[in-house]
Amino acid sequence: MANHKDADKRAKQALRRRARNRTLRSRMRNQIKDVRLAITSKDPVKAQEELREAMSVIQRTAAKGVIHPNQAARRISRLHAHVKRLSQG
Repeated sequence: MANHKDADKRAKQALRRRARNRTLRSRMRNQIKDVRLAITSKDPVKAQEELREAMSVIQRTAAKGVIHPNQAARRISRLHAHVKRLSQG
């Protein structure tokens, strides 16, 4: 338990931020799953659409500081490679 007023405030802020980060991270992970489902269903058009949406969500998540920008770039790169491989044949 917090001993000071400012420590109590920081604890409350941490709870709010953790909840916000959890929703953003969850949204990102769900969008990535949608891309992977489109890839496994062998539908290149749907995979492209889902990838476009996932890229936006991943970049927004990184911009808000929930994940590191390099992690966002790595995730996007790997998804893009999978979709590209699917569309090539």
